[in-house]
Amino acid sequence: MKLCLGTVQFGLDYGIKGQKKPSIEDSVKILDYATQNGIDNIDTALAYGNAEEVVGEFLSKKTISRDKLFIISKFKPNELDEVKPEDFKKTIRSNLEKQLKRLNTDYLDSYVFHSSRYAFDEEKLRAMYEIKQEGKIRHCGVSVYYPDEARICIESPYVDFMQLPSSIFDQRMLREGIFDLALKNGSTQIHSRSAFIQGLILMSEAEVPPFLEGAKPIIKKIDIICKKYNVSRIKLAMLFVKQFDAISHLVFGVDNIEQVKEDIKIFQEDFSSDILKEIADEFKDISTDIVMPSLWVKG
Repeated sequence: MKLCLGTVQFGLDYGIKGQKKPSIEDSVKILDYATQNGIDNIDTALAYGNAEEVVGEFLSKKTISRDKLFIISKFKPNELDEVKPEDFKKTIRSNLEKQLKRLNTDYLDSYVFHSSRYAFDEEKLRAMYEIKQEGKIRHCGVSVYYPDEARICIESPYVDFMQLPSSIFDQRMLREGIFDLALKNGSTQIHSRSAFIQGLILMSEAEVPPFLEGAKPIIKKIDIICKKYNVSRIKLAMLFVKQFDAISHLVFGVDNIEQVKEDIKIFQEDFSSDILKEIADEFKDISTDIVMPSLWVKG
């Protein structure tokens, strides 16, 4: 497994703790440092504010050859909802061209539907696949949230790339056999996101907001495990995901270069399978309302 640098933090004030996005200049420096230090995958999206423009600014500086990078972006959410099937390809192609211009590149290594429910619409998947055959995207697929969406993507002849959530707290894909199915099928590249669940895994009990009161006992348990094995929560979160052979890349986000340095270093480490087993047992049945930020009711 390798690392993929996510860019949502470069385009939006992202995270449960109210982090502010870095400046464009600082974001470009982060991208430059990451790509000069072994990270060749970059994940972005139209929905991430001005993140595509930030990546485009980085690519325009040509500090690393474009063919050494794997750039992923996502199609605008819900954009095909009111479009007739005969116009799917035209709409996808139009959006793609605009995104390529913002990104300062003439192709994407992967182009992904950001609306996970499109996984169930074969006509939309086929339209994206046919756009792929035109040559401006190398892989295509869906960013999913639920195991049933992941399963249908793995089984689809039109999907060869998928992004899904997986973390210490969110073990739904493991529990539902998605990783085993992906290994058996062998044709879908999988990137895992949300290892930190917008920072929830890194919070203290006192920092957990009222709308996530149910997460406090879980945070307490993870504190106990970290102290027991003398490991940081960042290391625990990253290396838990790293164990899964079905996942090719772990998507992670940062706010500054020091975080990139720390995460690269941690990801090269390893630890006992006893810790991984204890985590798997302790956090295997956490409510979806806690592990999925899209379901958080902030009041």
